[in-house]
Amino acid sequence: MARRAEPIGAFPGIGAALLVAALIFGTLAAVALRAEPGRGFAASDWAALRFTLVQALLSAGISVGLATGLARALARRRFWGRSVLIALLGAPFILPVIVAILGLLAVFGRAGWVSQVMIYFGAEPLQIYGLHGVVLAHVFFNLPLATRLILQGWQEIPAERFRLAAQLNAGPGAMWQLLEAPMLRRVVPGALAVVFAICLSSFAVALTLGGGPRATTIELAIYQAFRFDFDLGRAALLSVLQLGLTGCAAYVALRVSAGEGMGAGLDRVLRRWDGAGVTARLLDAGWIALAGLFLVLPLAAVVLSGLPGLLLLPSGVWAAALTSVLVAVISTLLLLGLALPMAAAVALGRWKAIEGAGILGLAASPLVIGTGLFIVIYPIADPFLLALPVTALVNAVMALPFALRILVPRAREITMRYGRLALSLDMAGTAFVWRVFLPRMRAQIGFAAGLAAALSMGDLGVIALFADPEVATLPLQVYRLMGAYQMQAAAGAALLLLLLSMGAFWLLDRGGRWHAEA
Repeated sequence: MARRAEPIGAFPGIGAALLVAALIFGTLAAVALRAEPGRGFAASDWAALRFTLVQALLSAGISVGLATGLARALARRRFWGRSVLIALLGAPFILPVIVAILGLLAVFGRAGWVSQVMIYFGAEPLQIYGLHGVVLAHVFFNLPLATRLILQGWQEIPAERFRLAAQLNAGPGAMWQLLEAPMLRRVVPGALAVVFAICLSSFAVALTLGGGPRATTIELAIYQAFRFDFDLGRAALLSVLQLGLTGCAAYVALRVSAGEGMGAGLDRVLRRWDGAGVTARLLDAGWIALAGLFLVLPLAAVVLSGLPGLLLLPSGVWAAALTSVLVAVISTLLLLGLALPMAAAVALGRWKAIEGAGILGLAASPLVIGTGLFIVIYPIADPFLLALPVTALVNAVMALPFALRILVPRAREITMRYGRLALSLDMAGTAFVWRVFLPRMRAQIGFAAGLAAALSMGDLGVIALFADPEVATLPLQVYRLMGAYQMQAAAGAALLLLLLSMGAFWLLDRGGRWHAEA
């Protein structure tokens, strides 16, 4: 039997996977052990559970319902700027949550653009705080994600099936029944479960738009148990509940997303003969125009309201910006230190458990891990002194599943293409990594690093648990300015945060692709 081409050792990847598993399971064990036996939930805890489930169900249903119409319009139409709009659908994923919330307030708040129009016509202004505000923000974040998931389902239908349907003179109704509805029955449940799982762990949205105790999510209740009540037992119990809900939702998402696709085609250019009528064209144009406005207007509001505020920024904002950059740099380096050896080990094809360890971050939310770290650190050191390193570490673990999805396919390709040749030249281990592996992974490394930096730059989660009044990242500083009703300064700080996040992503992604083999 021929020798297996393994120019890279798997042990660094195994060690990284064990560290990730130890961090997640260790903190979760600390949370579970800290929970007091026989301690029940208070009425406020049950209210938080009900609100969490209700807002997640509403957010998932509305996001996927709207995304179905938008994805169908994008699948049927070809127009100038279509690729730009599809690329724009990925922007909310790396957009700092606090920035998006300020943009939504500028458009849909009591003094927002929509409310001003309603007041002009004699109507009452919009009330954005509460359940409807939380759902609105979640739809803004998750509509693009759901659209990309469902649009991918449409793109997987072979072009030959649409051609055959046209040859059989199948009308729009028949084409929907024969091709589109079966695809949606396979894709939509998975999209619903994914968005539902994301909305379960909502923190920053509920913190800023909840509007009171009646709009409290489980993660927000964990934060309140720490920061205001210092009730570690209650926080631990809520953390276990949060883990169970998120884990069940993630499991359902994986289960319902599995299944056979629509079959293979000949990779011909997709042409659609349905939807040629005037009504269908107007309907698709309406979906695309409304979705474009819904995504662009909050970003435009952040820019327009933030430009004057840049001149009014207090010195604390610039210090917080430097802190955020430092946290993002540390988090990105930690991520690459974990993801690269894990991707290399997974590329060998014999270590499925490593890839499983890499996606553990999807099952545990940042606040749950932060809760466990707080419980572990508290007896031996002051957790507030370790706020920045802990935040960087948790951000790296949260970005790890996405980084592995980016790095693993390319790592497999490099190992398969150059592995045997490298072994025949006695180029293995460090020599292969530096001369073959890393140079050909540059584009993917840059993309993963840019994604991690942007996500870490805009995080408002763990830092809210650990930070003291003297230490703050830029998202936390924006939240504090909003709480002090310094809205113009908050808008300026939000614009600065937007520029830093997008700039970090562009710089690292572009730097990785510069003169690199694509």
